[in-house]
Amino acid sequence: MVARSLTHLVAALVLTSGLDTYAQQAPAPAGEAPQATFRSAVEVVTVSASVRTGGGKVVRDLQRADFEMLDSGMPVAIRDFYAGEGPISLALLLDISGSMDMSGNMDRARNAVGMVLTSLRSGSDEAAMFTFDKSLREVVDFSTDLSTVNRVNLAGKPWGITSLYDAIATAARRVAQRPNRHRALLVITDGVDTGSKLTAPQVSGIASSIDVPVYVLAVVNPLDHPSGEFEARPSNTRLTGQGALVDLSRWTGGEAYFASVPSHASIAVQNLVAELRHQYLITFEPGDRPGWHPLEVRTKKRNLVVHARGGYMAGTRTGS
Repeated sequence: MVARSLTHLVAALVLTSGLDTYAQQAPAPAGEAPQATFRSAVEVVTVSASVRTGGGKVVRDLQRADFEMLDSGMPVAIRDFYAGEGPISLALLLDISGSMDMSGNMDRARNAVGMVLTSLRSGSDEAAMFTFDKSLREVVDFSTDLSTVNRVNLAGKPWGITSLYDAIATAARRVAQRPNRHRALLVITDGVDTGSKLTAPQVSGIASSIDVPVYVLAVVNPLDHPSGEFEARPSNTRLTGQGALVDLSRWTGGEAYFASVPSHASIAVQNLVAELRHQYLITFEPGDRPGWHPLEVRTKKRNLVVHARGGYMAGTRTGS
């Protein structure tokens, strides 16, 4: 168990250090794989994965032999495996830009924050609060005393442009520094970006390479949400223009949900916490080819859905 923890921690630290050499690239066409925009020397790659049945129930009893890993389409051997419940590190990233001052979206977002904090376990789980408009602000650092986050005054009138993708990239780096195995970033927003320097594919590459699942709770006007479905589906994303954000979340191993009524937010929060509480951690050796490596994590059992990041960045190996 100690060896597993050290392996995972070393991988996270090495990957995070690679972000220092970040260099922005041109936007990718829609549907293209996320752009990894940095290089790092990686000795092991650790992938967190959550598994559900076709009906949406979290699967908790899988073993190493139940999983298959494909690196650039080729099978790779699983080097280490961890399954079990553990404390959660969750960063809340709340949109307070001007676009949120529409149709009660800010009120829906504030209510969702309360639901999240109620669902976590104070004293073991930890949470942090970030807000953003044009700039990212750390409101409360990571703490297991969830009451410190819950006491944050979220009153006020939203204003300013929305640098959504930039905020996600920076907050994801902060989550990557946490030692807990079970960790993620939850973005609560209306999904409109008006001022980022980064694109959704670039941010997907960053979050994927440091293994931080990005979950999105898009608060929307009920009039713009006629289907009433809380899951992000193609028809919904075309209607609201949030397809890029949905792709971003899924490339990182997260998911995107819509919330136009409180029940939507409640279901989304329950799903998020259940997935994080029972993540599987799978470690393998990276390929020798430098650059972006697409990943596929799947199970040998039928009718199971795996959420895991879509790839990693391999660099030049060090040492003998």
